[in-house]
Amino acid sequence: MIHTFIVIVWVVLDTMVLGIAAIATSFIFRAGDPVHKIAALWAKSILFVSRIHVTVNGLSNLDPSQSYIYMSNHQSNFDIPVLLACLPLQFRWLAKAELFKIPIFGNGMRAAGYISIDRFNRASAFKSISTAAQKIKDGVSVMIFPEGTRSIDGNIRPFKKGGFVLAVDSGVPIVPIVLHGTRSIMPKGRLRIRSGHVYMNILQPIATSGYTRESKDDLIEQIRTVICDEFDQRAGAKQNA
Repeated sequence: MIHTFIVIVWVVLDTMVLGIAAIATSFIFRAGDPVHKIAALWAKSILFVSRIHVTVNGLSNLDPSQSYIYMSNHQSNFDIPVLLACLPLQFRWLAKAELFKIPIFGNGMRAAGYISIDRFNRASAFKSISTAAQKIKDGVSVMIFPEGTRSIDGNIRPFKKGGFVLAVDSGVPIVPIVLHGTRSIMPKGRLRIRSGHVYMNILQPIATSGYTRESKDDLIEQIRTVICDEFDQRAGAKQNA
């Protein structure tokens, strides 16, 4: 528990200091890119203090000049710092509105240009999706957890449709990202934090230009199948090792 205590104290202090820095920076740089770099620094420091090592595969699948919608499975609170620290490209989060209510942290998210989704207000959610679609068309990449929340048992949950409406409206490719190992660091519902090794696999982009809102269920099935297959393959290999 000493390790957990140290990490929690560090996260609180780190969030206060860098959150204030992000807010201050946002008044100077309106584009949000420098603020995202501060967020990446915040994430890297948390992984360092938590003694979490991350192996990244598939960076060569990404074109730095292309905007994407990144979609990752969601196993733990540590998914966020892993993605921020280890995906070395600019992106914005499409995140649940509750996160924006956290003092300093929420202000920092707004400063970085992250997009709030109110899961309990359909009209507000679709307005946010329209805002995000326009940002993507302007060249901004977006990160989404299509499950909507963390998995309780480690299995990949059904995907929400909102991110896929965004995908077909914007017409940019979806990049599936599969995280392994974050759940053992901090499962949902547990406070204890363990050190560990995380694998982040960036898969080939999948085109969305051939889909519409009416056929988005086919896109959902395709993306979920790709993520589940890769997740199950590594989980099976780990069990057989």
